[in-house]
Amino acid sequence: MAFVGRKSSNTPPESPEFLYRDLPRSPDGVPGLWLHQGDLLRSYKAHHLNTGDLALELPTGTGKTLPGLLIAEWVRRATSKRVAYACPTQQLARQVRDVAEREGISSSLLIGQYKSWPTQDEASYVAAQSVAVTTYSTVFNSSPKLEVPDLLLFDDAHAGEQYVAEAYSVLLKRWDNLTAYVRVLEAVAPALDGMFVQRLLEEEPDPGAQKPIRLVVPLRNQRVLSKLDTSLSSLTGDLSYRYSMIRAGLSSCLVYVTYGSILVRPLIPPTSENHVFVGARQRIYLSATLGRGGELERAFGRTEITRLALPEDSSEPRSGRRFFLFPDLMSDSGAPRLAKDVVAAAGKALILAPETRRADAAAEELAGDDWRVFKSADVEKTLAPFAEAEHATCGLAGRYDGLDLPGKSCNAVVLQGLPDADNLQERFLSNRVRAGIALAERIRTRVVQGAGRCTRGPKDWALVVINGADITKYLSRPETQQAMEPELQAELRFGIENSKGDSESARENVAVFLEQGIAWRSQAEPLLAEFRQDAVQIALPGSEALAHSVPLEVQACMLAWSGKWRRAAHLMHDAARLAGAGGDYTRGYRSFLLYLACQWMSEAAQAENDAALQLKAKEWAGQSEKAAEPATWINEMPPLPGNGTPLVAVEDSAAVSVVVAQLKKGLATGRHQRLVEGMIEGLGKTKSTEYEPALTQLGKLLGAESYKPPAKGRCDSAWCWGNHLWLAMEAKSDHLPSGFIPHKDLRQANDQLRLMAQDRNEENAPPGSATIIISPKVGVSPDYASSAESHVHLVDLDDIKAIAEDAKLAWAELYGGIANLGSGSLRDLVLKAFKDYGILPSQLRDRLTQEPLRPA
Repeated sequence: MAFVGRKSSNTPPESPEFLYRDLPRSPDGVPGLWLHQGDLLRSYKAHHLNTGDLALELPTGTGKTLPGLLIAEWVRRATSKRVAYACPTQQLARQVRDVAEREGISSSLLIGQYKSWPTQDEASYVAAQSVAVTTYSTVFNSSPKLEVPDLLLFDDAHAGEQYVAEAYSVLLKRWDNLTAYVRVLEAVAPALDGMFVQRLLEEEPDPGAQKPIRLVVPLRNQRVLSKLDTSLSSLTGDLSYRYSMIRAGLSSCLVYVTYGSILVRPLIPPTSENHVFVGARQRIYLSATLGRGGELERAFGRTEITRLALPEDSSEPRSGRRFFLFPDLMSDSGAPRLAKDVVAAAGKALILAPETRRADAAAEELAGDDWRVFKSADVEKTLAPFAEAEHATCGLAGRYDGLDLPGKSCNAVVLQGLPDADNLQERFLSNRVRAGIALAERIRTRVVQGAGRCTRGPKDWALVVINGADITKYLSRPETQQAMEPELQAELRFGIENSKGDSESARENVAVFLEQGIAWRSQAEPLLAEFRQDAVQIALPGSEALAHSVPLEVQACMLAWSGKWRRAAHLMHDAARLAGAGGDYTRGYRSFLLYLACQWMSEAAQAENDAALQLKAKEWAGQSEKAAEPATWINEMPPLPGNGTPLVAVEDSAAVSVVVAQLKKGLATGRHQRLVEGMIEGLGKTKSTEYEPALTQLGKLLGAESYKPPAKGRCDSAWCWGNHLWLAMEAKSDHLPSGFIPHKDLRQANDQLRLMAQDRNEENAPPGSATIIISPKVGVSPDYASSAESHVHLVDLDDIKAIAEDAKLAWAELYGGIANLGSGSLRDLVLKAFKDYGILPSQLRDRLTQEPLRPA
């Protein structure tokens, strides 16, 4: 039978919301739009049809795809122009295509090599007869073949930095391509100190060589720039295409160097060079979180992206229920086994980690005896095999977005480690520059997205196991929790409160949650509702300042890409000024922007032979160095032309004098070796009677006046470099890794610098002095974190061991260097060795004060 009738008009529906009613119905389509989705669509139609860059916020699990597709299809029908919908991965593109088909939206799947695109599908898109569903890599590559769309939508735009920046980056992994890694390392070696390069070239690294990361600005050394271009030009395959994306602007790129890999990339991707991206009349970014610090603009290289959040009077969508479990907070020895038992009780689990190695290892470790273990390659095209398996684990690296495991397909997620360093640029900014505030939105979004993979709708529920000290610390911080939406704040607070007991109680709570019966609804849900009512969302301090600086940052980077150094420098200096309005919260990021500004201005000075510009660059370099304190990364960078040798900090000079005196006094090599080995052995113990003397011996090797204060209640070891810098070391080597640091230990740490000043007959401790709690625990309870004083910091026992190993190597170099010293200065020898191994007092303060216990 053939159906007959006559269409009355080709006029498209009045708005995307009304289009939904007219789409061909499918039995498995959604029954209707949620109220908040309709509100957002109406707001788009009323106010933002011609907004060039627009971000739409729809929180995780509340339906981004359907509203995005409705806008895409409505614009296509209304304008008869091309519309493309880009996803981060091919798997997600297939998912979106399936949704489009289910909802009656005409679509063409254009993924993979353009030569393999079905001719009919491509022609349909080109003729504006269907919406192209594609990937970010189809848009951002060296020669995009996609016809320029009128409207370009980006799904999961909050993950954009990972996928967009990747296109403008060359990442050389030591284990994948050692030849290329060494070739590039040798190219940038003149901009690095010799000892660091030597440590990186060792086949088996010493204990302290794997963690450090250094920055190279190739612009400042034409020999380095030329050799870098030559070495990168010899790359083949995908790396060759990646280099072709940045070769034109190589002089504006930055190089990040570690033992494991080297990354070459511009600070902000030069997307303005991409004709598909900038040629679109409108770009829409679909995001689970819009953020407040300009991260979306930095990720996509745009000066301004208008935010369209849910209208204030819109009904707030309800997410699925998550029960967070923190094994590292358990108070008993059964905690290490808990994660495996919880996964066994749930029947299967999705494991998300920052790195493939960690994801694979956790998936193997947490799987039951006869379970199937899925890895990335097993679910590259679809998650269906894992979703349909009765018992399985699936380990994925960096996949915090776009995975849908609703209903009974999976009821447990394990977040294995903190996703705080997705690439080397993030790692450098976070760990060396102390600019974590500029990355906070990305990290928080990854955690929130990862936690929501199995709660895609209001009826879904899932256990979320937080595995690892780093991510447990992060989520325990009050400032982290307060920046999240109230429902998630409540779930985190409930999870932390119910993870403080023993592991047996946790197992009982898990059983109640998995049952989803009356016990959970009557006991847990009322508490969660109460916690939610108490929660108030507060933006991280400094976010507003970063939002104000981002337009100038983007403009400055684009000018630098074009070699317009003077203008780029001025704009970046202005951006640093705006970022500086965040005070101490943004000081590290301000120092980084100032450093780039001074480098670019110095380049302009040389190019224009202008001494006044060189003086300006020198002035900005001083501003950058001051803003960076206590971070010491700038001291590792080559000085500007004419700046001469950097001044040595007074505390560093004091340490060098002590070590020189020790060397002149003479200490038999054999005795010195026994002292060092005894120190290393003692720092591997947990008993205070063995650990604390070794800690004091380490202080002596570092050139400090190191001693155990005799009076009651004093720190376990005092390290003093005159009255220039004091470190009060509070050793808690006998702590169990699980649980929080006891409040009494925090109160004791608060007093240590005052007691040291009293004992040394000084009014106050020197500026910059700190108290260091050495403990394997994750931190202090959120309940009393605010009582920590600003000078109190936490380090792990492994951090102290790393310093001890560096001290051992530095002293070995000193003994080897004395014999060949000749007419050189012993003082210069000590200064260089200690600096190379990062154990000067200023560097130690940097290394030991990365984790303040007081919330920001």
